[in-house]
Parts: sequence; structure tokens; C-alpha cells
Amino acid sequence: MEKINKLQISTIFKIPKGKLELFKQFAAESIRLTSERDTGTLKHDWFISNDQAEGVIREEYKDSEAVLEHMVNMSEIRELSRNFSWDHANVYGDPSPELLEATKGADIRVYSFSQGLDERTEA
Repeated sequence: MEKINKLQISTIFKIPKGKLELFKQFAAESIRLTSERDTGTLKHDWFISNDQAEGVIREEYKDSEAVLEHMVNMSEIRELSRNFSWDHANVYGDPSPELLEATKGADIRVYSFSQGLDERTEA
């Protein structure tokens, strides 16, 4: 049995009043770039809270290298993302040392898998 190295990530953004349409544009551009360029992104879903004050991105990647690739591919819209305050991200899984180094200084909370229905191994 081989260990699964998938990572799930939830990133929370604050949406300032009057910036909802810009946030939706940011989401659309991010989804477009992800679908065109990423090779290891398995999920890239965007959500908006009922009060429209927060947005959440729920992502899943085949491994840490896929997250690093995604980060490079998103550099084109980094300026657009600056319209929103990034609150924090939760990473579920075991990120590589390279990914931890690349995200050093950001408010990222890592949760290692403990137990559940997912066996964490593949046949």
C-alpha cells in the first residue's frame, strides 16, 4: 500500500463592502487559470458566505508539488487578489518541506490526518 499525499486546503478571504463583484471576477479568473494551467489540482471551488462578507476557496491537490505549481500559475492575478484581505488557510494533510518554506510567514494552519473513512492509502 502506498501513502496518499493529497492535500486539501481551505482559504478564507474577507470581502470588503462594495467588492463582491470584483471577488466574483477574481474567482472566475482563478478558475480559468487553474483549469488551463494546473496539472495536479483536483478541486478548486469558491464559496461566498450568506452575509457576503467572506469567501472561501476549497481546494484539493494530488500532492505538495501541485500546490507549488498552482501558486506559480496564480501569480498573474496576484494584483487582483490584493483587493481582499486573506484571513488564513487551513491545510489538511502533510505538506512537503518545500511547500512549508514557500508559505513561510503566512497564516497557515496544518492539520495532519488522524483517522476517518479515508484509508489514506491506495492499492
